[in-house]
Amino acid sequence: MERPAWAPRSIDISVPSVSRIYDYYLGGSHNFEVDREAARRAMEFMPGLPKIMQANRAFMRRAVRFAAAEGITQFLDIGSGIPTFGNVHEVAQAAAPDARVVYVDHDPVAVAHSEAVLAGNELADVVAADLCKPREILASPRLERLIDLNRPVALLLVAILHFVEDADDPYGAVAELRGALAPGSLLILTHASYEGIPLPAERAEGAVDVYRNIRNPLIMRSRDDIARFFEGYDMVDPGLVPMPHWRPESAPEDEDPYAFSGFAGVGRTA
Repeated sequence: MERPAWAPRSIDISVPSVSRIYDYYLGGSHNFEVDREAARRAMEFMPGLPKIMQANRAFMRRAVRFAAAEGITQFLDIGSGIPTFGNVHEVAQAAAPDARVVYVDHDPVAVAHSEAVLAGNELADVVAADLCKPREILASPRLERLIDLNRPVALLLVAILHFVEDADDPYGAVAELRGALAPGSLLILTHASYEGIPLPAERAEGAVDVYRNIRNPLIMRSRDDIARFFEGYDMVDPGLVPMPHWRPESAPEDEDPYAFSGFAGVGRTA
């Protein structure tokens, strides 16, 4: 397999990556055949996976614009993946030119491509770190250069927590991050769930098995379990809802049925 020029030498391009599979669903070009093969296997069980990812990104953009309208100009996107058109820094800086954005990911391809995309943008940067190690994120010099934790921050955990198993204490990681945020900060979150998927759960389980087989387990939590991530936050209307129902800009009934898979919400610290 030929290694593209944009692929860091340190990565094994024969092993699928969640962020590159996500890039493929969104129509990106920074993925390998091994990623596309895994994506196609998952789509055999859930053909609407790209629609879910598109709804996820549409929610993210609406939530970022909401945060900017609330006067927040600092954005911390953990589990950011590979930047595609309309990513956080583009949306935030279009709404507020002085907005500062820090991306965090542990995938070397996501980090390398983020660095390339952000070259010359002094108000955006990327940190190579893991959500499960909040202290490393918060102590990063790249974060400290751009983010003042004494002022409100929009923390994005978009389509990332469902890749963290309970054994790795995702609730503890989210709580630690919350503890570092100033009052008035926002948590912007999406999470996969069997609730809302327009096919039987046993069939959706086939797609979950694909992720399990590539050693990136997909944890499908219930709405109640997802709501626990917002402990310590006041929910912003309309609360924790299917993605198309969060402050929609077009009629939700016009959305693809798969877009309603999983939940999205925004919370504010007191």
